[in-house]
Amino acid sequence: MSDIYTDGTYAIEHPGYHTRDSPWKAGKIQKMIQRNDLRPKRIVEVGCGAGEVLVRLRERMNDPEAVYFGYEISPQAYELARKHEGENLRFRCADLLDENGESFDLLLCIDVFEHVPDYLGFIAGLQRKAEYKLFKIPLDMAAQMVARPKAIMNVRREVGHLHYFMKDTALETLRHCGLEVIDWFYCHSGVENPKSQKARLLRWPRRLLLAIAEDATVRILGGSSLMVLAR
Repeated sequence: MSDIYTDGTYAIEHPGYHTRDSPWKAGKIQKMIQRNDLRPKRIVEVGCGAGEVLVRLRERMNDPEAVYFGYEISPQAYELARKHEGENLRFRCADLLDENGESFDLLLCIDVFEHVPDYLGFIAGLQRKAEYKLFKIPLDMAAQMVARPKAIMNVRREVGHLHYFMKDTALETLRHCGLEVIDWFYCHSGVENPKSQKARLLRWPRRLLLAIAEDATVRILGGSSLMVLAR
């Protein structure tokens, strides 16, 4: 990964590591687990940031037999995450792909591989780490984003996205890396988890458009991501 995640640059720009979004993300993860009747006992998150998603997921799943592991290469994020450690929640400041002998039932890769220069190699490397993989992938490649170069360049500068996807290219990327796509659904953060006053004002018109033509609305307006379960 880029040095911005290990040299402190990303921590300066995003000191909270997006923890505000963690309850919402954990809810989407739980939804995918439940609708596919998964019962994972060893859950790992790669690029776990401050660890808040795992904390919230553990609360939601409420399974005393489940153990959660978080891997993070940023020392700054790891220092935040390790404060949450407990008997069934552990964190490591390490690259999961460099670890040998560890295996898990479910691997979480939530808003991660769009930051990785060699994203194809990264995804392929995750194949051997768990039976099931759950990805959340931002869909930056929407018509309005492409029509406004400044907007997509802001995504690159402000949150470090190096690669941009729409639904079709996201799913095909996972298949290209040898994964079988089992299930997927859209996550509409602009409607369900608005971050600005403008987003809150637009949530109801956007909600109506999504109800009428979800796929077309995502392709045109953006503001959504894809949750994908793969094996």
